[in-house]
Amino acid sequence: MTSAAFEGLLADARAALPAMVALRRRIHRHPETGAHLPRTQQAVLEALDGLGLHVAAGVGLSSVTARLEGDRPGRTVLLRADMDALPMEEDTGLDFSSAVPGAMHACGHDMHTAMLVGAARLLAARRPQLAGGVVFMFQPAEEVGGGARHMIDEGVLETADGGRVAAAFALHVTTRFAAGTLHLRPGPTFAASDGLHVTVRGRGGHASAPHRALDPVPVACEIVQALQTMVTRTVDVFDPAVVTVASIHAGTTGNVIPETAEIHGTFRTLTPATRQSVRDGITRIARHVAAAHGAQAEVTLTEGYPPVVNDPARTAALHEAAAALLGPGRVHRLPVPIMGAEDFSYVLQQVPGAMAFLGACPPGTPPAQAPDIHSNRVVFEEDAMAVGAAVHAAAALHTATHPRDGDGDGAGAQRPVT
Repeated sequence: MTSAAFEGLLADARAALPAMVALRRRIHRHPETGAHLPRTQQAVLEALDGLGLHVAAGVGLSSVTARLEGDRPGRTVLLRADMDALPMEEDTGLDFSSAVPGAMHACGHDMHTAMLVGAARLLAARRPQLAGGVVFMFQPAEEVGGGARHMIDEGVLETADGGRVAAAFALHVTTRFAAGTLHLRPGPTFAASDGLHVTVRGRGGHASAPHRALDPVPVACEIVQALQTMVTRTVDVFDPAVVTVASIHAGTTGNVIPETAEIHGTFRTLTPATRQSVRDGITRIARHVAAAHGAQAEVTLTEGYPPVVNDPARTAALHEAAAALLGPGRVHRLPVPIMGAEDFSYVLQQVPGAMAFLGACPPGTPPAQAPDIHSNRVVFEEDAMAVGAAVHAAAALHTATHPRDGDGDGAGAQRPVT
C-alpha cells in the first residue's frame, strides 16, 4: 500500500484537530469514573450528531455505539475508545484541569474519545470510498468493571446482517514515546491482571509480650518477601510475571499486637500456563509460610482481565497502513509487552485485531522523565490526536478493502479464548 491510498487523510485530521482538542478538554474538565458516564456520553452524542451515523446509547452502562455504512459492500471494522476517568486528584496545573474532586483523566481516555470522534468525521467524509462499514465503540468502565465485556453482551460486535465485525483496533496514548509515533507488536501486548488478598490470622496481645501472642505482622512481611522470591526462582524470564503487594494493613495502635494482617495486590502474566502457576504459587506460599509460624492464611484470588493478544495478520496490516500514512520512520515494533492490563482483551478474544500505542509525550520533555499514565501530573501532547484519528481511519479503510490470508469471508468467526 502506498501513501496515495490515504491522500489528504492526515491533512484533514490536522484540520479537525481544534474540534478534537475542544472535545477532549470538555471531557477532561468534567471526568466521570466507572460505568455511569452521562455527561461524557452526552458530549460524544453531540459530537457525532450530523455525521449520518446510526447511533445508539448503551442499556446497562453509558456507552455509545455508532455505525457507519460505506457506499460499497465489504467487511465491517470496529474502532474502540474508552471513556472513563480514574478516582484520583489532578495536579497538572492545566487551565482545563479536572473540576471534579477525586476524579482525573490520568490514563488518556479523554484523548482516546476525542480521537475516535475525529476518526468518525474523517470516515464519514469518505463514505464513497469505504467498502463495508465501521463500528465506533465508545466504552465506559475500562479501569474497573470490564465495560468491553458488557458492550459485547449488548451486541457491539454484531453487524446489521447478523454477522460479526471482521477486525477490531484500538489505540492507547502514552508519554513513553515521542508524540505522533506508533508502537505495536504481534502477540501478547498487555498482560492479564488478577487480584490477590491474603488475610493472616494470628492471636492478638500486648506489644510487651509477643511470646504470649501470635503476631501476624512479621508473618505477612515474610509472605511478601517469599512471593518475590517465587517470581524470580520459579517463573521463566521469557514468560514473565509481576507480583505486586500494594497494600499491607494491620493493627490500630502501637502497643497492641493485632489478630490479623491484610495483604492486597495484583499479579500480572502473559500466558495461561504462567497465570495458573502463579495463582497456585501464591496460595501455596501464603498458607505454608503462615503455617510455619503457627498462623493461618486465607487467600482470595480475583480473576481480572485476560491478556491483550494482537493478531499477527491484523498487526501487520495496521503497521502497513500506519507506515503508509505517517512514513515508516514513525511506526515502530514494540520490543516487549507492557505488563499493564486492558479490557480490549475481551474484544480480541472474539475477533482478530490489534491494539497499538500512540506516543503523546509533550515536546521538550524526554519520555523517560515525563510523568506516565496514572500519574496525577501526567500531561499529554494534544497534537498527537490528529495522528491518532488518522491512524484509526487508515486502519478501517485498509482492513475494509484489503483481505489478507486467513481472513476467510470476513464474517469474523469467533476465535478461541487465549
